[in-house]
Amino acid sequence: MKEFQTIKKTHKDLLDRRISVLELCDLYIERIKDKDGEISAFLEVFDDVKDRASEAQKCIDEGKATVLTGIPIAVKDNILIKDRKVSAASALLKDFIAPYDSTVAEKLKKEKVVFLGRTNMDEFAMGASTEKSAFAVTRNPNDHTRVPGGSSGGSAAAVSAGLAPVALGSDTGGSVRQPASFCGCVGLKPTYGSVSRFGLIAMGSSLDQIGPLTKNVSDSEVVFDLLSGKDPLDSTTYEKSVFGEDKGAGHTTIGVPWHLIEQDGVDKDVLENFKNNVSKLEKEGYKIREIELPHLKYTLSAYYVLVQAEISSNMARFDGIRYGTKVEGKDLLEEYMKTRSLFGKEVKRRIMAGNYVLSAGYYDTYYNKAYTVRRFAISDFEKVFTDAKKKVDAVAFPTSPVPAFKIGERNEDPVQMYMADVFTVPANIAGIPAISIPAGNVEREGRKLPVGFQLMAPWKREDTLFSIGRSFEK
Repeated sequence: MKEFQTIKKTHKDLLDRRISVLELCDLYIERIKDKDGEISAFLEVFDDVKDRASEAQKCIDEGKATVLTGIPIAVKDNILIKDRKVSAASALLKDFIAPYDSTVAEKLKKEKVVFLGRTNMDEFAMGASTEKSAFAVTRNPNDHTRVPGGSSGGSAAAVSAGLAPVALGSDTGGSVRQPASFCGCVGLKPTYGSVSRFGLIAMGSSLDQIGPLTKNVSDSEVVFDLLSGKDPLDSTTYEKSVFGEDKGAGHTTIGVPWHLIEQDGVDKDVLENFKNNVSKLEKEGYKIREIELPHLKYTLSAYYVLVQAEISSNMARFDGIRYGTKVEGKDLLEEYMKTRSLFGKEVKRRIMAGNYVLSAGYYDTYYNKAYTVRRFAISDFEKVFTDAKKKVDAVAFPTSPVPAFKIGERNEDPVQMYMADVFTVPANIAGIPAISIPAGNVEREGRKLPVGFQLMAPWKREDTLFSIGRSFEK
């Protein structure tokens, strides 16, 4: 076996003894040794990979294997795995050991997957380039002078470079889909509440979702099917029974909000690529309908008010008193100040902005208005997904307005960095599922850079994304 194809094909190879779990894991460990020195996708490769591989092999030998048994998986460094370091790529948590399993880790352990290691990210998931880690800058496997996207850039780079067949990331405003687009892999942001957030280090609690990064749509569906479902430890989660199920009838109508896509700031090659892919879907028999989503032009601004407010609240717990690094001071105030000075610049910027928009006198001016925009955005999606005359099964966007940009290019202009999320944040604001699928390349300086095609579907209709996504892949 020279190359991982799909989870289901590999599962069959494992059952048929064409390859052992140990051989499969050794393949990825060797690739990490050979390639990751240049990419820095991983912060740590776990030292018990062979032990976990042996456990999985025993499960296969005893006829107890499931489709994910023995599959190597990388995990973003903000998802807890018991007794393993989890730092959220922050100096403040550099030696923190997870005291319990996240729900997703617990589910994967039951399937006897093999955790390869933890992947790099922007500190506390605050960034769009994986340059904001306290430990390393991750490089795009397609061009080492460019970013892999963020904040799940380490996970996307690992999958793209063939260092892991599957990786977990988290998506608050596009942090799975945008790096998937930049690196050339599939990234899924599930419906808010479909996958438990228990054991995910929170950034924006009303926006965060854990999602997989994979080589293909089929693998994304397999991982989602395992991870989704009700969790008593996360009150926002749903029972599996409420999710839609693709019955083979097809999803024929795709809405395209051209008024949002054909605007300044969208790279002309990315726009041309998107138009070509829409035309291909139309030739395949999908009905393309132009739609209006009038309030979505305000969602990026609203997102960066809402998420900063939630960040300022979630970051308050990192004080050096309860857990994490503690810097001694002459009194409690000095200890707080010295400890919290370990936050990186981006984290500090967002905490200050969040405190500002929540402060007396500005709460109504900023936070309440942003929340109102959120309600309008949800209403826009409800209309296009339910209107009897204009109903669509999915909405299409480019994943990112630009291909991967150069390392350091946007560090001095945070607004330009935030603009990378313009087509991804609407799904988080509304809580709907979205997927980014590799959609070809654009050329820059002689290099072919991947771009993604993004689909959004109604709440709890991930099945629609997988159905159209498989057609798009072909």
